[in-house]
Amino acid sequence: MPQSANTFDHSSPERLGVLLVNLGTPEAPTRAAVRRYLKEFLWDPRVVEVPRPLWWLILNGVILNLRPSRSAHAYSTVWTADGSPLLVNSREQQGALQVALDERLEGPVSVVLGMRYGQPSIASALRELRERGARRVLVLPLYPQYSATTTASVFDAVTSELQRWRWLPELRFVSHYHDEPDYVAALAESVRRFQGQHGEPDRLLMSFHGVPRRYLLAGDPYHCECQKTGRLLAETLGLVPEEWGLSFQSRVGREEWLRPYTDELLKQWAKAGVRRVHVICPGFSADCLETLEEIAMQNRDAFLKAGGSEYHYIPCLNDDELHVNMLAGLVERHCQGWPEASADYNDVAVSTQLRARQERALAMGAKR
Repeated sequence: MPQSANTFDHSSPERLGVLLVNLGTPEAPTRAAVRRYLKEFLWDPRVVEVPRPLWWLILNGVILNLRPSRSAHAYSTVWTADGSPLLVNSREQQGALQVALDERLEGPVSVVLGMRYGQPSIASALRELRERGARRVLVLPLYPQYSATTTASVFDAVTSELQRWRWLPELRFVSHYHDEPDYVAALAESVRRFQGQHGEPDRLLMSFHGVPRRYLLAGDPYHCECQKTGRLLAETLGLVPEEWGLSFQSRVGREEWLRPYTDELLKQWAKAGVRRVHVICPGFSADCLETLEEIAMQNRDAFLKAGGSEYHYIPCLNDDELHVNMLAGLVERHCQGWPEASADYNDVAVSTQLRARQERALAMGAKR
């Protein structure tokens, strides 16, 4: 049954809501917390496309009995005093984007963070926007490259919550931004700044999160969008083919995933005489377990043991000013035509209209 919003007040101003979404994180680096998180994450049919009865047996009979302990240990190596790196970085992005949009948009706007898995949930974030009076909502998944495993899963979660609402907001959705010029420029500048401090490597590796290869064969555009991001970044940096590479990380299981695999490619480079490598992860908007532990630690060890001599990880864009400004510009463009993004928005006129609306409603018997 649809929910009713019983807190509506005819004098309350409407506003633009921006739902910022990232993947999610366990609440603590413990086996129990990681198990809860993995159960929600891995049960999503967008993430694992295996018939449900079979996958239920594999997930509950094998994976959730073995993987939580290993993952909890990995999380403990990157956990901060303020909590999960992904949540901390996403919160900082949320705050910075709020400031940027307050400066750029004429009307009131609220930026709220939701995680696809774990807390704060997408459902709770949408309800918070409703309580703030957001009648127009832009959903911005922090996934530069589209994949059904990520972006489409966010859409599923948003619409699942909205199915329970009686009064729906106007809704818009950012599907990807893999080739946005300002996004590529922000990545390139982060590389230049890093190399200004650490010197230039023999090769730059761009590592993206992997997905099973059969997802590509089924029509998922993720592989193509990763390739385009990599090509644009290399062109912006003026790199020739021998100076950079692109790979995919984080594979699990025995199934073939997108190739080349990051760990294998790094070992091949080291054995071929590549001594100095820098690695950047252009598919991650914020540093997390996969960048801080898998790339910065595990793959560093693999490269050095295979014969490499110097390995550096270039941090994600996180709340970098260029990154936040790019996101703000993305929001501004996708909200064109909505009052809050209009140069004609006038606070005084809106207040006058709200008072008149409330007076008419009260005269007709409304309580507020």
